[in-house]
Amino acid sequence: MTGPNYEARRNRLLRKLKDASVDGLLVTGSSNVRYLTGFSGSSGWLFLSSSTTVILSDTRYETQLADECPGLDAEIRDAASTLDDHAARLIAKAKVKRVGIEADYVTLSQHSSLAKKIVSAEIVATSGLIERLREVKDKWEIEQTREAVRIAERGFAVVRSSLRPNQTETEIRFLLEAAMRSFGSTGPAFEPIVGVGPTSALPHAHAGGRCVSESPVLLIDWGAEVKSHYRSDLTRVLITGKPTRLMEQVYNTVLKAQQAAIEAIRPGVKCADVDKIAREIIADAGFGKNFGHGLGHGFGLEIHESVRMSPLSEQVFEVGMLVTVEPGIYLPGKFGVRIEDDLLLTPDGNEVLSNVPREFEEAIVPFLA
Repeated sequence: MTGPNYEARRNRLLRKLKDASVDGLLVTGSSNVRYLTGFSGSSGWLFLSSSTTVILSDTRYETQLADECPGLDAEIRDAASTLDDHAARLIAKAKVKRVGIEADYVTLSQHSSLAKKIVSAEIVATSGLIERLREVKDKWEIEQTREAVRIAERGFAVVRSSLRPNQTETEIRFLLEAAMRSFGSTGPAFEPIVGVGPTSALPHAHAGGRCVSESPVLLIDWGAEVKSHYRSDLTRVLITGKPTRLMEQVYNTVLKAQQAAIEAIRPGVKCADVDKIAREIIADAGFGKNFGHGLGHGFGLEIHESVRMSPLSEQVFEVGMLVTVEPGIYLPGKFGVRIEDDLLLTPDGNEVLSNVPREFEEAIVPFLA
């Protein structure tokens, strides 16, 4: 499959500038620059208007820019100038009257510096212009995500098959990361969350020194990043000993909530309505206060992107969106259960991209339990 059409993406963005009442945009968010140009360096801005499209960087990336952004005009600063200097000069040359900046990525000090140097145009704060374009993925992005899911699944299979009672959370994390790299990942999509017993009750726990044998509940939240920087995001709970009745109840409640939510997800449905379906199932089981985060989120170049499933969301599902579905129940000091899969919105509903077993009986690791 051919790669992304960056020019088409930039043209879509240009058509959106009128809605934001600007005639030029300075893009400073690194993932947004990557989405619009393919540039993967750590220092790069993009300025575009109806007459000008220029990427700005420094001498460290001159060769990389030529390789990753062929045909795109570039301005390279040296040690005696700043990106602010170049941006101000380009904006003046383009004769734009109102230039947008990405309010979600520009710090107060950066804004102050830009305001001093951009004297030829009014600076206008914008938010979400590119992120909204990124919500709907094209065929290439979806294929990259499928690969990230496949690699994550293979890495998890290695971990599951090699679990030992004396294995620590940190050892599992490092094994998982190494396994995913061996299958083609450039690294984990984020720091894997590995929690045994009480640690699993912390939604964003850091792997520590707890051993598998300390509790029957082992939660692993992980994902792979592929060379194109697209990612996957999955969570499973493994039962590594004799579970209590409460553990089984909590697990099956979370699974019921997830399955009901997945069945409800389709184009045109409100994200908040799906969140409500899962949240009510968990509340009806008596665990409403133990599910405090949103049901899911978009993902792609970043592990959390702008589609949100929560009671506050005003978004509606569209064909081509990629979202996670991850209800959870967390009992402080005891254990937590979260089950998470990656979904693609299709014209008829959705496709679950991940294929790791979810049923309670399938979560039991027989050689440990």
